[in-house]
Amino acid sequence: MLNKSELRQQMMAQRAALPATEKQRLDQGICTRLWSWVETFRPGVIHTYLPMGDEVDLRPFISAALNAGITVIAPKSLKGRRMENLVLRSLDELEPGIFGTSHPAGGRVYEGAYDLFVVPGLAFDRQGNRIGYGAGYYDLFLGSQVSGFKVGVCYPFQLLPELPREAHDVCMDAVWTGVV
Repeated sequence: MLNKSELRQQMMAQRAALPATEKQRLDQGICTRLWSWVETFRPGVIHTYLPMGDEVDLRPFISAALNAGITVIAPKSLKGRRMENLVLRSLDELEPGIFGTSHPAGGRVYEGAYDLFVVPGLAFDRQGNRIGYGAGYYDLFLGSQVSGFKVGVCYPFQLLPELPREAHDVCMDAVWTGVV
């Protein structure tokens, strides 16, 4: 089995090589699956990442949630492996952040409970384990949450049979690839 660093490099290369039409098809499938969950469980508050680079593009899902009146929270990465969770009002009101990220403008911090977490990753396994970019932001954040459904989103090649796991890693409740 590859170590985490090798897996990260391999997954980033494969994701970058994904043809645009296939990426778009899979992105839409993931957004559709997320929206089906929302229609079934009616969450009031969703925590989601804002896509950067060639990550799964969740903007259609985020727009639908905002249009439905759902509170959408997105992270602002801070130094020291911390995230500040900010209320997103519009995908047109973003500010650039560290590591190529973006976050909601306005700085309105949210500190309540969440119903759904949509989590990025470079690799997942069928047991819900996740490998991110290596800084530990999501493990620290999710480890402090007592409730909420955690779903990892990725492309089919990023879902592996098994990943190396450490004690601090937080498991997802589900992993969705856009393939039904």
